[in-house]
Amino acid sequence: MRPSRSQLTPTSASWSSLTDLLPYLLEFRARIAIALVCLVAAKLASVGLPFVLKDIVDQLDTKTSQTALLVLPLSLLLAYGIVRFANVLFGQLRDTLFGRVTERAMRRVGYKVFAHLHALDLAFHLDRRTGGLSRDIERGVNGISFLMRFMVFNIVPTFLEFGLVIGLLAWNYEPAFALIVFVAVVTYIGFSVVATEWRTRFIREVNLAESRSSTRSIDSLINFETVKYFTNEQYESDHYDTELANWEDARRRNRLTLFALNAGQTLIIAIATTLAMILAGANVVDGTMTIGDFVLINAMMIQVFVPLNFLGFVYREMKSSLANIEAMFALLKIEPKVKDAPQAKSLAAHDAKIEFANVSFAYQPEREILHKVNFVLEPRQKLAIVGSSGSGKSTIMKLLFRFYDCTSGSIFIDGQNINSVSQSSLRAAIGVVPQDTVLFNASIFDNIRYGRVDASDDDVWEAIRMAHLYDFIERLPKREKTRVGERGLKLSGGEKQRVAIARAVLKRPPIMIFDEATSSLDSQSEQSILAAIAEIAREHTSVVIAHRLSTIVDADSIVVLEQGHIIEQGTHAQLLSQGGKYFEMWTIQQKDTDANCEVS
Repeated sequence: MRPSRSQLTPTSASWSSLTDLLPYLLEFRARIAIALVCLVAAKLASVGLPFVLKDIVDQLDTKTSQTALLVLPLSLLLAYGIVRFANVLFGQLRDTLFGRVTERAMRRVGYKVFAHLHALDLAFHLDRRTGGLSRDIERGVNGISFLMRFMVFNIVPTFLEFGLVIGLLAWNYEPAFALIVFVAVVTYIGFSVVATEWRTRFIREVNLAESRSSTRSIDSLINFETVKYFTNEQYESDHYDTELANWEDARRRNRLTLFALNAGQTLIIAIATTLAMILAGANVVDGTMTIGDFVLINAMMIQVFVPLNFLGFVYREMKSSLANIEAMFALLKIEPKVKDAPQAKSLAAHDAKIEFANVSFAYQPEREILHKVNFVLEPRQKLAIVGSSGSGKSTIMKLLFRFYDCTSGSIFIDGQNINSVSQSSLRAAIGVVPQDTVLFNASIFDNIRYGRVDASDDDVWEAIRMAHLYDFIERLPKREKTRVGERGLKLSGGEKQRVAIARAVLKRPPIMIFDEATSSLDSQSEQSILAAIAEIAREHTSVVIAHRLSTIVDADSIVVLEQGHIIEQGTHAQLLSQGGKYFEMWTIQQKDTDANCEVS
């Protein structure tokens, strides 16, 4: 069952995300083990520092001979320096060793999510919000870095240090000191957990507001031309400002709750530190503790409560990171509706014969798009599909390319059911020239080479010539290195169409689909492209979805669709002689052509 979009943002941060993350961390087991040894060594050195400091203070406070004053404190001071250096050194080694683990996990997860998104079906991508989705992935990958860095480098070491400090205080001094630290730690953690859980919804509101504002801005910028067409710049700016206002309000509530949390944590630390120092001071006055002991207790309190204060921030951010990681892993749990069959074989498309057998399809159960469609396209023949808008022409292309699976019936290529072969091999055998060509913001040459990324320069130039792009490219200041802009906006519709044709030609698959490939071309360009298509079609099995009937008069077979039904089928001459729907469409278009000629 496909999770809904709302399910992609979890309602609560779950520690189960660590289970999902664990396999990505175990690639470096030995490195993790050494890092943990360094972690323990660093904390042992850290806890030892106050005891060395105590001995230094006591020695300096003791009235002994001049020699003892010069030698013994010096050795302790050197020991203090060595222990502090060891603390820093082991900490740095731990960070360095574990950094590789975290970076590799981020890379593996990021790659897997990206690949999985490309494996999802067309229906998911039609519903997606690109801006919000990109933020989910970005926050999830960054969340891994934060979670690993602070959980391993702060949470675990801090709790290890708590245990050591409480044990040493109970062993060397009266139990009251250990009790103060224990109660303060438990109270602090309990308060932090309760308050952070309370704050989680405010953090989520900020994230949601960020995603919405990001989505709105990206959608608006992607549709830059549409905004200009309808002079809706102010409308878009106002809409974006509304989303930013929601973000500002969410941030304000988040900031106020953070103030309440920080104030409570600071109060707990202040009370505990004050009680410990009062007790230590009283013991020094009574003579049961030395000045060095007083310094040790003070150093212990600072050593315990500084990371404890930081622990509150870490826990809050870890909960936020867990929510972000869970949202990202939720993407991996989305199952595509179109899947390869178990042990799916590669398509063997030698002749590229296509057969639709009783194919029906509906995007929603209550609205059927195709109804029992039957036709056979022989190898190296050209089939044209015509009909009014919404009749199901492009749906046939999407079913053949397996963007969707048939509701009923089967599609065969060379006798192989396309549901039984791998999607990658099926799509490798089909080249598509879409009606709406979207290009990458790269050079014209790179956009064409995208049809076969390992093609040689000579192959790309040959595809350029076949698509009648050569003269256009030669006129450009930077020739083939000219960048086409976001989605190809620097090119005209006809120029983009020819780039798409060149790209499909370069792929050279056995099956070619032209989805109204000349719809954006002028009459002269159309004729040159039609000549190229005719040349290509001789070597391929071709499916042409056409609006202009004049472009498909040479088709070996023409299918006329009406509301998802095939109502006529035959050659151009046969369909005209029948005097049916095709004849009606032809007559109307011829009248329009004659009228345009008279006007011009």
